[in-house]
Amino acid sequence: MLSALLIMSGIAVLLGAVLGYAAIRFRVEGNPLVEKIDAILPQTQCGQCNYPGCKPYATAIAAGEADINRCPPGGEEGIQKLADLLGVEFKPFGGDTNAPKPKSVAFIDENTCIGCTLCIQACPVDAIAGAAKQMHTIISRECTGCELCVAPCPVDCISMQVIEEKISNWKWKYPVFALTPVKQ
Repeated sequence: MLSALLIMSGIAVLLGAVLGYAAIRFRVEGNPLVEKIDAILPQTQCGQCNYPGCKPYATAIAAGEADINRCPPGGEEGIQKLADLLGVEFKPFGGDTNAPKPKSVAFIDENTCIGCTLCIQACPVDAIAGAAKQMHTIISRECTGCELCVAPCPVDCISMQVIEEKISNWKWKYPVFALTPVKQ
């Protein structure tokens, strides 16, 4: 009995050492450029760039397979940040790329919703609340306006509503520099 335990312990230590060596020897490093590009992208996972999400698009940019102007939610500010990071020339929207749309949020007509959950399955950011055969609703502060929930809806109860620019949601289009107080 004791010898069996010692043999099993010895095998476990040997396999652990082999796995530890393999983890060090065959370690795969991530591309730090992909991480920097992904940090600039808006993380809407909307697919408007023709990639399934922001990380695959960042990987394609780093590999030189995609242009920097394919992300409508990032806007021209995102293109400028990518151009600065990569040391390439700014390339405006145009050609086969989608132009940015006004900021919008999805809206579900609660009287028409049948609770099919297709919109919930399509939403990449979990901005839709509801259950099967129950009315759904949009969590507007989570919605990125990607429009991926609109197409799967069989009763067309989802529409996109443009968010009006107000003082409460307005942002500077250019970086704001902190002003230092003047000493008197």
